[in-house]
Amino acid sequence: MKCRGLLPSRGPLFAALTCLAVAGVGSVAAAQEGDWYPSPWGPGDERGAANRLTPAKVLDAKALIERGQVYQLGRVYRPDMPVFGDRIYEMRILEIGPIAENRLTAHEGYFTGELDQVGTQFDALGHIGIGDYFFNGFHHRDLGNEHGLTHLGVEQVGPIVSRGVLIDVAGYKGVSQLEAGYEITAADLRGALERQGTEIEEGDAVLIHTGWGSNWTTDSAKYYGAGPGIGLEAAQFLIDEEIVMVGSDNAGVEVVPNPDPSLVFPVHQLLLTQNGIYLLESIITEELARDRAYEFAFVFAPLRLKGASGSPGNPIAIR
Repeated sequence: MKCRGLLPSRGPLFAALTCLAVAGVGSVAAAQEGDWYPSPWGPGDERGAANRLTPAKVLDAKALIERGQVYQLGRVYRPDMPVFGDRIYEMRILEIGPIAENRLTAHEGYFTGELDQVGTQFDALGHIGIGDYFFNGFHHRDLGNEHGLTHLGVEQVGPIVSRGVLIDVAGYKGVSQLEAGYEITAADLRGALERQGTEIEEGDAVLIHTGWGSNWTTDSAKYYGAGPGIGLEAAQFLIDEEIVMVGSDNAGVEVVPNPDPSLVFPVHQLLLTQNGIYLLESIITEELARDRAYEFAFVFAPLRLKGASGSPGNPIAIR
């Protein structure tokens, strides 16, 4: 099998995972080709589930703000933060001056790295595909080049302002942190929602608390190793609820490794590629879980990076 991509390989781990992912889902992709496109919002649609963000959802979110309490959900970007595989995050500060009569001095940051796929990261629809096909049936050959995606880039998404829901699965299971490799099921999500007295509504942004985020600062190697997350069944439950986005305090939202050893990141494919539902990885959820803040206004504006596969950022919850 020949493996190729829009972007040059970022290292052997990334390349191996890419090859394995394509190989592992080859038969699935063949069986499902055409079944999941065109998009419900039209054959030219590049926004997917973001089309569910209506003025009414903004007003629903506004109604949940009663205390003026703001939660920052984004991680601090820093040189020693955990990164996936061989991804890079490097920043240098350039000093300028003093110049002119008033002796102006300044600092400017110089950055190199996978800006759209490190730290707290939002996955756009051009990030993941099934074989040659991406969301809404866009073919790999028409998607772009090494200078950026010409379709399904993150600039297509727009701001996400909606009702946010936290599902505290760790709390439901009575643990501070789910075990590595634990697959969150649809029954877990239903049970946690029932325990909280919370319901999911169309157009919601759903955040899942696993407790895995505590490893972000204490054990970087563990953070990007095997971890808990949702499986395909739980993902389908969220799809049926017609949400806009799902985020989590773990590295990839979904369980790693997948219980089926022939598959790599199939939940990414089910959500992003087949249903246009966005992913938000490596967020902070422990404060929301601590305060039992299960409903809130959720706000996130992906950077308008033309042709990027995702975006960094600092999503916020307000109640």
